[in-house]
Amino acid sequence: MEPMREQYVVNAKGKRVGVILSLRRYQRLLADLHDLAVVAERRDEKPIGLEEMKRRLKEDGLL
Repeated sequence: MEPMREQYVVNAKGKRVGVILSLRRYQRLLADLHDLAVVAERRDEKPIGLEEMKRRLKEDGLL
């Protein structure tokens, strides 16, 4: 993982009011946020076994 190199935007009083991130870091954070949202959505779903997953993938033409 790359080191954090954010820069802060401060107001006239020196209070941090914003942050500047590299585009790559920002995109990674958005991807992580999306992944966490998917996990939260599926929290109550019943897990399926490997064979069932293979069957579904074959059914959808993905395997």
